[in-house]
Amino acid sequence: MIDFVHASDIHFGEPHRPAAAEAFIEAAHRLDPDAVVISGDFTQRAKVAEYEAAAAFLERLPDVPTVVTPGNHDVPVYRIFERLLAPHRNYRQYISDELDSVTRIQGATFVSLDSTAPHTAIVNGRIRRRQLDFAREAFAASPPEDVRILVAHHHFAPAPDYEGDRSMPGARNVLDALTEMGVELVLGGHLHRAYIGNSLDVFPGRRRDQGVTIVQSGTTTSGRGRAREREKNSFNRIRIGSRAVEITHYMLFEQTGRFEPFSLHAFPRRRQGWFESGTIGLPLDGASRGLPS
Repeated sequence: MIDFVHASDIHFGEPHRPAAAEAFIEAAHRLDPDAVVISGDFTQRAKVAEYEAAAAFLERLPDVPTVVTPGNHDVPVYRIFERLLAPHRNYRQYISDELDSVTRIQGATFVSLDSTAPHTAIVNGRIRRRQLDFAREAFAASPPEDVRILVAHHHFAPAPDYEGDRSMPGARNVLDALTEMGVELVLGGHLHRAYIGNSLDVFPGRRRDQGVTIVQSGTTTSGRGRAREREKNSFNRIRIGSRAVEITHYMLFEQTGRFEPFSLHAFPRRRQGWFESGTIGLPLDGASRGLPS
């Protein structure tokens, strides 16, 4: 079984919530994941002091592979010359020198793509053709039994609520390409509230039988939550067995001061296509019950 946590939009700077950061660090160690994914917006204004705090935060997470990608707040908005000439300078120094990267753990290949577009699309981002070629080559080189996971900051599908967010331009073409690559999960942030569903919910695609499971994390450690997660913090725990994917959405509750399971979502594995008898009714937590194997 593959077991990892997915956080996003930690926003070191004015909106950052230190208590939420401490609660997430505690939860990450408690859950003992195989990997940690943080899908962008490490900072609020891409300042050095914010990046230093974000780097120190990463050092305190479990000693497992960490998958990262920059968000639109990780490039300077108001420092125009820096945004035009060296938009990822601080991100490369403090978080990761790679903007598009491949991380492999036993049973899973993560491809992380930089969806920021500091010269042309400050808010909604872009995925470029060369990046899809990068992902295609990375997944083709991975073991055939690996689950294929794509990480980007910007969202490929709007959350089904009253906010009415616009998806990333070209998102439908990207989703079609990811489906052809055999990608099972797309992980992202940016919306500041969770959305867990399937690409077929919002776009029929070229393959009607196989969509991509979309997992958006809310803001894990800032006060910038939106819609139903306004002023709330959340992250996801994702467990993958041979037959099913289980996503547990965790929320921070004042009553306990901890992140607690809030909702559970389960999807059959792509190659399976459906749940066999006895594979649903999965647990909220606890390795003793686990996913069907």
